[in-house]
This record gives sequence, structure tokens and C-alpha cells, in this order.
Amino acid sequence: MSGDQEPVIDAEIVEYEAAPVVVPPADYTEDGVPTFEHVRDRIENRFATGIGAEELAEATPEAKAVEDQFEARRQAGLDKLEEIRRSMRGDS
Repeated sequence: MSGDQEPVIDAEIVEYEAAPVVVPPADYTEDGVPTFEHVRDRIENRFATGIGAEELAEATPEAKAVEDQFEARRQAGLDKLEEIRRSMRGDS
């Protein structure tokens, strides 16, 4: 069996280091409740993300086409309303 033994591997002793102390995030209290500042920051970030997404959506050619269609329909409605008002007053 002396031929079946694995060779000896030299090793060094590694000093034990204690795990670092986990400090709770500043955004939460010791009880795990989010602070007012953290909640406010989250709301502001969501609001800013929503505004940015809206701006990006409006910048697409499809959005411009829909906006143009809406404006054309709005103007046609105003023109028709003015025509009805003139006919009711007796103006032609």
C-alpha cells in the first residue's frame, strides 16, 4: 500500500480573523424600520424614473404621430363646435 499513498503537501498556518462587525445600513433603524429620509429618497427616485420614462416615450416617432392625430381631432372638434354655434345663431 505504500504506492497508493498521496504525496504530502506542505501548508502554512493561517491566522484566524474574526468576521467584520455588520453595521446596519444608515437608511434603517436598529429595528429594521426605514428612515424618513430613505423613504423620501425612494419616492423621489421613482418619480424621477417615471418622468424620464415619459420623456423617452414622447420622443419616439410613434408618440409624435399619435400626438399629431390627437391635435388634428381636437382642432376638427373645435371647428365643428364653432360651425354648430354659428348655425344656431343664424350666422352662415
